Amino acid sequence: MHLPNRRVFGAPFWNSSLIILAISVFFNGFGTGVVNASSTNFFVQVLGLSGTQVLWLQGLREIPGLLLIGIAALLSRFSLVKRAFGAVALMGIGYAFHAWVGSYSALIAAAIAASLGFHVWLPLQGTIGMLLVEKQYSGQVMGSLASAGALASLAGMGGVALLANRVPLRWFFVTAGVLILGAALMLLRLPSELGDTKIPQPRFFFRKRYWLYYVLTFFEGSRIQLFAAFGNLILVQNYHYTTQQISLLLSSGLLNFIMAPIFGRWLDQIGERAVLTSSYTALALCFVGYATIHNGLILGVILVVINLLTMLSIGLSTYVNRIAPPSELAPTLNSGVSVNHITSVGMALVAGSLLRQVGYELLCWGVVVIILLSVPFTLAIKRSPEPQEPAAI
Repeated sequence: MHLPNRRVFGAPFWNSSLIILAISVFFNGFGTGVVNASSTNFFVQVLGLSGTQVLWLQGLREIPGLLLIGIAALLSRFSLVKRAFGAVALMGIGYAFHAWVGSYSALIAAAIAASLGFHVWLPLQGTIGMLLVEKQYSGQVMGSLASAGALASLAGMGGVALLANRVPLRWFFVTAGVLILGAALMLLRLPSELGDTKIPQPRFFFRKRYWLYYVLTFFEGSRIQLFAAFGNLILVQNYHYTTQQISLLLSSGLLNFIMAPIFGRWLDQIGERAVLTSSYTALALCFVGYATIHNGLILGVILVVINLLTMLSIGLSTYVNRIAPPSELAPTLNSGVSVNHITSVGMALVAGSLLRQVGYELLCWGVVVIILLSVPFTLAIKRSPEPQEPAAI
């Protein structure tokens, strides 16, 4: 399918379908921003969950990501657009149901429903975006979509910060659900034939030539999930951050909004090897700071930097897009999400079990080790990877 490019704000890769996708990403990001800004305080202050329960919840709701390769196989008969619509709609419904939970088991059910939609959507967003443009613009497209999501998340978190003292926390989840359902409806305006291929694909997709991507996403899952599980929790429980403070802190996503397109251009111009290696080194230093500094204000600043650097994980997707034919892009990214969650699920559960015994500082040192182990593999990325032909089935 050929989509003519139209220059928008000096960018040659924009077309009407990509604009629709960006609008959907914006609504989705707004809703998830509302959830992210209010969820930790909701769990602790409204539902009265302990730190261990919060971390176990984080691990349980990552299970759909672990199973994504099988879920994607079951959904493979549907078009990319239908899969995307169903996933985002389910995410919105799951978040909305958070407003009515009255028990830990009900919270787990609502969280898993939202997580299932999120994890199906996670690789589809990048797949759809990169299929709408030529390969040489993949980094800029991923950066632009990340920027739209960051701006929306900023607006959502800012809204929570302004209204947290006036609106019950449960109602933020209803608002988020409605916004995300709006994002799902936008996706129905995308071309229905997007991603169609005459090349048959196996239901379970692994290829030896993508081994480096699988290794890097394996490490990515462990370090990101381990910190995502308790990064905000540390500030709330150990340094007594309020809902407004967490919201304002996360609203520093304005920096993400500004930097995401720049990161995308870097990926296109200098390649994933240099960008990922640099970002992983900087992340390791940030986690050393989180493990050794005991000042709530400084830790808040470090959290902002970590959230910025983790955006560069889009380089894993652009790397696959550069070496894979279009017919293998979606199944490879789906497989990567499952590999990612082999460690992310386990790490969240381990963190929940060990947090009280060893403290968050030792867990942060574990993240440092994981990052340093992944650096040699980023150095193995070829500077100019050549696209491959589809493998015979």
